[in-house]
Amino acid sequence: MKTENTTERLPSLYRSIWRWHFYAGLVVAPFMLILAVTGAIYLFNDEINDLLYSEQRFVNEQLPAKPASELITAALNYYPGSTATRIDMPTTPERTATVFVTLENGEAWRVYVDPGTAEALGSYVYTKTLVGFADVFHGSLLLGDVGDAVVELMACWGLVLIVTGLYLWWPRKGSGLLGTLLPRFNVRGRKAWREWHSVTGFWTSALLAFLIITGLPWATVWGGFLREGTDALDIGYPASHRMHGAAPTAETLQQALGDAPWTLENEPMPESHVHHSDASEPDPHADHHGGGHGVSSEHLAMGIGVDRATEIFAQQGLSNDYRLFLPKNPQGIYTAYTYPDQPQGQRTIHLDQYTGKVLGDVSFADYGWAAQAIELGVQLHMGNYFGRLNQLLMLFACLGAIALSITGPIMWWKRRPKGQLAAPKPLAPIQMRNIAWITLGFMLLFPLAGISLVVILIGEKMIGLIRNITKPS
Repeated sequence: MKTENTTERLPSLYRSIWRWHFYAGLVVAPFMLILAVTGAIYLFNDEINDLLYSEQRFVNEQLPAKPASELITAALNYYPGSTATRIDMPTTPERTATVFVTLENGEAWRVYVDPGTAEALGSYVYTKTLVGFADVFHGSLLLGDVGDAVVELMACWGLVLIVTGLYLWWPRKGSGLLGTLLPRFNVRGRKAWREWHSVTGFWTSALLAFLIITGLPWATVWGGFLREGTDALDIGYPASHRMHGAAPTAETLQQALGDAPWTLENEPMPESHVHHSDASEPDPHADHHGGGHGVSSEHLAMGIGVDRATEIFAQQGLSNDYRLFLPKNPQGIYTAYTYPDQPQGQRTIHLDQYTGKVLGDVSFADYGWAAQAIELGVQLHMGNYFGRLNQLLMLFACLGAIALSITGPIMWWKRRPKGQLAAPKPLAPIQMRNIAWITLGFMLLFPLAGISLVVILIGEKMIGLIRNITKPS
């Protein structure tokens, strides 16, 4: 084969970049394939769910909506002994309301209720659906925080693949339009795979980089640093709206609700103020929230009640298509927020469950410019912002990632001599010094990727030392 000689003749910088692209590609490709497939599924989550669960998600006849308490009661009666934590109001008149209930064994179900008849039409466990599985697998590989860290690490190295791939693709002497911007259909073998790989990478690289960057805010490490940084600079969640009715040690919105707009996830949850005529008497509301997991049917009217809460939300401008979270304990509150496809319409309102007092009211206009940009990126990432075209554009990127994740390993397999890894040769010492600066930059921009790069460099050095020790003299 000519592989070794050809490699020797390549410029040293090219070989160095090829080496990083090679190793990163072998490790990252399987994960990119997973993220691309699951992401493509989730892009069409409504369409898929509407197809698979149409009888649950659509009403037979549009009638005036019943009070929220009746819809929640219908869901609770569907699963006797359960408690309700949230209700999503219908997004359009022909759709059902979704009530989130928790069974006595702790299992979470979504019950679909006809808003006009208050009849439960069906239910499912979200994570046991195709869309739900894709959603969770996309974010954490079903491995919790460990999986989240792995996804973050692979995403950061995905950026390395994009940058190094563009360098390797860059037209050089003798390059033409065909084979560079368009694949040639008359070539065969490894060269054909190489052209399809490089051309696909060129046309999808910008979109893939956008998807990675807009997806990183969800990551635990990088997203946490980003949120803390934007808040500290007052370009994230506005300082003027923090701690509204919240104790200094209050849990965050994400902890309390399990779901919140990115900008508000780590903000403290306000609390209702419990008033007792005699502090020595037992709290009559102490057990009306199902042990902190939601509200039971007989206690839906406690405090101001859920129907009065919806009236107040309507007075504040939230009349439909919002998510309503119920108080989960005596200090709990009613929280409602809108999460439209265009984030400019985001708004979150908190109510004291006993008095109906507005404890907080935050809208997209209150966010700092960085938080606004991130929320915009999130909606573009999920294919929501400008409708079907947005979905198709992100699908194009997903299909590109799938193609790259398949053609890359095939190229390597066809190139490698039997029984060999066939990796590009190691970096020269002088190039290793330059890599130190790259490592430092990685550590600052992408902590997990920077740490992994340090581990890789140390491992490579150790392997070299072991080979020198064991080499016959």
